[in-house]
Amino acid sequence: MNITGGVRRRRTLVARSSKLRTGEVVMKNIASAAKSPLSIAFIGAVKIGSTFAYQLARAGHNVTVIARPDSLRLQQLQRDQGIILKTGERAEVRVADKLDEGAAYNLVVVTTPAHQVDAVLPALQRSEAQCVQFMFLTFEPARLRDAIGHPCSFGMPAVMAMTDSEGWLKPSFISSMKAKHGDQRWAELFRSAGIPSAFEPEMALWLRCETPFTAAVQSIAVAGQRRGGGATWAEARAVARGLHGGFAIVKGLGYRLYPSTKSTMYSVPNFLIAFLLWVLSRIPAMRENLATGLNECRALIDTMLAAADKAKPPLPAAAKALLAIKP
Repeated sequence: MNITGGVRRRRTLVARSSKLRTGEVVMKNIASAAKSPLSIAFIGAVKIGSTFAYQLARAGHNVTVIARPDSLRLQQLQRDQGIILKTGERAEVRVADKLDEGAAYNLVVVTTPAHQVDAVLPALQRSEAQCVQFMFLTFEPARLRDAIGHPCSFGMPAVMAMTDSEGWLKPSFISSMKAKHGDQRWAELFRSAGIPSAFEPEMALWLRCETPFTAAVQSIAVAGQRRGGGATWAEARAVARGLHGGFAIVKGLGYRLYPSTKSTMYSVPNFLIAFLLWVLSRIPAMRENLATGLNECRALIDTMLAAADKAKPPLPAAAKALLAIKP
């Protein structure tokens, strides 16, 4: 009788059973996080932040929205003591002009653009919050994670929203476009509040690879908006070269292009990408919406150019092509 073999098999079964039980506990915790009221703060209370805050407050969570001191948005939120839709529906939220660093929030969601986030990093580092989620496009997630020294995750919103002169909100969700979350707990939380969401296991890599693409479409939209009817073919060719240069920098830093659509964009002929960008710049609604990201586009390109110095081998041609599309 093989006693050693029997012991090994029993140990294997016990280990597998333990893993299964651990997985069940994790999933139960995720489910309870989505159902039990949580304390959530949003830094950035304009279109995206207000939309998410509205949905989560209406779902029964305790929500605080934080707007810039002395800003018009802060005045509007203080006046209403909540977030109001253009349809008249209202969600009650707590309004503040800075993060309460001593509050043990379950989650702090940061929706400010990447080029404005450095101003809030010290407060996040000192915060007693259990978790921070950076919910915006960034080329340097590792820097943000290191800066706060807190458990944190990353995400990317997928919502279109507008506010009128009174600060009333008009959000629009497209079911096929889902917000991405690098932490499954928060994907489940947002989904339970009616926000189309999906878990993305490669969130940091996804953000790095999305940065060149977003900068390119914003650049072509700005060019088209300045002309009033779309970018020229020469501009579209230049932006396509800049997009290729951005992807080359990602690869030069040692990352693979992800998801596969980004790898495809990198490999197809330049004129095909140029044609798609040229067409995009001629769609008024898309052009007008994307052109509002002028400052973000500039900042994203600057961040990629700074990172290009670390690429191996050096990529001067890629950096030059990217610089050429900076609005």
